[in-house]
Amino acid sequence: MITKESSETSEEQKGRFAYEGLDRILHEKARLGIMTCLLSKPEGLIFKDIKSFCDLTDGNLSRHLQILNEAGLVEIWKGFQNKRPQTLCRLNEEGRKRFLKYVQELEGLLRDVASVSQNEPQKELPPHLAPA
Repeated sequence: MITKESSETSEEQKGRFAYEGLDRILHEKARLGIMTCLLSKPEGLIFKDIKSFCDLTDGNLSRHLQILNEAGLVEIWKGFQNKRPQTLCRLNEEGRKRFLKYVQELEGLLRDVASVSQNEPQKELPPHLAPA
């Protein structure tokens, strides 16, 4: 039976754990690492350094950088140094803002998890739902 009180609470809490700020472009392991790496070096990093820091293959890093660039989050420059091709990548202002907003959303999620886990001890499952 739903009471008026529980109905009001559910309306107030509607979407409480939807975490709409978790950006799908950023919410991927490799791109999360790339963005964190680039955030740590505002002047940018060369491709081989990002590859090393994030432990990615050339092709994998290239594809993820392409996605981030197409989303308007990173800038990419290609050039040569000592007759060798070199790619420099860095976060642009939009990328920095969006990434920090994303991190704030993750922090909120972590606060929710910490709050729930501290306030509510894990309860035993009813016998009919217990693992066999």
